[in-house]
Amino acid sequence: MTADDHPEVATDAGVVRGRWRPTTGGRGAPRSAAFLGIPFAEPPVGALRFAAPVPKAPWEGVLDAGSYGATAQRGDPGVVLIPEPSIPGDSTLNVNVFTPSPKAARPDGAGLPVLVWIHGGGYFAGSPASPWYDGRNFNRDGVITVTISYRLGFDGFGWIEDAPSNRGVRDWLAALEWVQRDIAAFGGDPDRVTIAGQSAGGGAVLTLLGMPAARHLFHGAIVLSGVLADASAARAEAFGRDLAARAGVAPTRAGLSTVPEERILDLQKKATSIGIRGLRTAFAHGLQLGPTVDDDLLPRPTSEALRGGAGADEPLVIGTVDDEFAMAFTEGPMGRITPLIPARAVLAALAVPKPRRAPYLAANREIGALGKARLAGRALSDKMFRVSVPRIAGYRGDAPTWTYRFSWPSGRFGLAGHCLDVPFFFDCLDGPAVEPLAGAHPPQSLADEIHSAAVAFVTAQDPGWPRSTAGEPVSRVFDLPSSDRPDAYASVRPLLG
Repeated sequence: MTADDHPEVATDAGVVRGRWRPTTGGRGAPRSAAFLGIPFAEPPVGALRFAAPVPKAPWEGVLDAGSYGATAQRGDPGVVLIPEPSIPGDSTLNVNVFTPSPKAARPDGAGLPVLVWIHGGGYFAGSPASPWYDGRNFNRDGVITVTISYRLGFDGFGWIEDAPSNRGVRDWLAALEWVQRDIAAFGGDPDRVTIAGQSAGGGAVLTLLGMPAARHLFHGAIVLSGVLADASAARAEAFGRDLAARAGVAPTRAGLSTVPEERILDLQKKATSIGIRGLRTAFAHGLQLGPTVDDDLLPRPTSEALRGGAGADEPLVIGTVDDEFAMAFTEGPMGRITPLIPARAVLAALAVPKPRRAPYLAANREIGALGKARLAGRALSDKMFRVSVPRIAGYRGDAPTWTYRFSWPSGRFGLAGHCLDVPFFFDCLDGPAVEPLAGAHPPQSLADEIHSAAVAFVTAQDPGWPRSTAGEPVSRVFDLPSSDRPDAYASVRPLLG
């Protein structure tokens, strides 16, 4: 075993041994070193199960980092759009580092820029071990990539009377602190860190952007289809007390520690399932499990913090796909039922206030002409995801902000659906399970364009299209061909209110 095949890096806690692999695309760095499953905190089990993350104690010898570590996602995740494996084990708080040249620096002596990826999954699912999140092609283009894990569901976000709040958020902070301490050893520059995430991971990025405790840990942000929905302290407490009562224990660390993990997962499953009734509640009050306003880490809702100027010093790229959850109405039983429902009744079911329904329908005549199922799918996508783009861009005024839309329709479904943009972002169209979502021949030219824009932003804090300002909103619309479009989110503005 030689360093030619198995590079070693000395971190603060000990030496880790990775693996070299080839990059793809025939340009830039020809290979990438992967260091997988590096623990940044002690396993959150036993006395540490509901505690704040505790930094990993140093180890002796060399830690083999040739395979992914344990994941917080347990068992079969069911039907998912992104391949996100569940890996058993206790040491679930780990990072995966992908670097083109361990310990190397640029000619001017500075390290390479760093992209830190936070996976999605509704804060109760998802895995950092997805092959779609492999950073090899960011490495090819001179960007180190780190993917992080965090506690999910009730263990990560549930209210417990005598436990620290927002434990999953504290895991994000601990992982980012690890990046600040250790990324230079992998050739990275801790002063050039961009955080990025998709869906709940995008929501995590927005949460961190609005948090005073996180501002020293990154220098730019990319939000793909971010879910912004902070739960109130009262709602989180009510859910925590209810779950403990259903488990037959006190809502304390001692009580809940006696409940097996499998039982907790069963109890939270119903509360985190997606349905129209649950969506209406989430629109009004936030998700049951996720970041919570706690007068500590999150002293106020993220939307309020961003509206007040939090994060305005950090450059931000934010956007969505056009048809996020449209398949909820175009496929299966709902695809047969929705055409029978009046359009305004559909909007009412999605909690669109009555005064905004007519303006919304007027602004969406083009999509409405495609049928009620497509209109319902667009309205759901707008309420859950797309309305956040003009809202947050508006909060930021003239702060450095770039907005985009991903509009290329899947060759499989004919829609630009949730998660479709991720393999384009990572330039992994040849990866596993891409065809079921994207179709047989997704356009590599579009992946080149989107991935290059991400590299440009991480490297130079400019993705390559005009900024969106309060007075002149403009977005890059990624499609074949792509274009810059003024006020590309005009159709969702009736929902801003």
